[in-house]
Amino acid sequence: MSAQEEKAPRIVVGVDGSSSSDAALRWAVQHAELTGASVDAVIVWEYPTALGGYGMAPVPMYDDSDFPAVAEKTVTEAISTVVDPASHVRVRAQVVEGSAALALLKAAGGADLLVVGSRGHGGFAGALLGSVSQHCVHHARCPVVVIRGHHEG
Repeated sequence: MSAQEEKAPRIVVGVDGSSSSDAALRWAVQHAELTGASVDAVIVWEYPTALGGYGMAPVPMYDDSDFPAVAEKTVTEAISTVVDPASHVRVRAQVVEGSAALALLKAAGGADLLVVGSRGHGGFAGALLGSVSQHCVHHARCPVVVIRGHHEG
């Protein structure tokens, strides 16, 4: 990595395939065009769990899904759909396993900006902020921009 790349601003954006995250990626790339920043498009996946028997402990639910591959496809499609191929902004896809909020906060370590959608998949329709975006706003060590999706009410 060159000294110029090390000094360039870095924007981390959460991607999950929702309209809100597409809007966040679009905003992050537009902001990067103005500031000379690079963009890390981060998608986070985890194995789904169900409540267990009597103790109500989470029990992993595994099926034939290749969660990392689905996540990789989702972030790649989001980038190809949202980012103009003529754009000079460097956008890197990152696929991370874990809790979405914690993984985004970790990815944003040392970043200049974290951009998230106001609600991703699984959000309550009436919620102003989803739990991930709210957690990021309260715990990030860098500025956070929350973007509403185009199809939100």
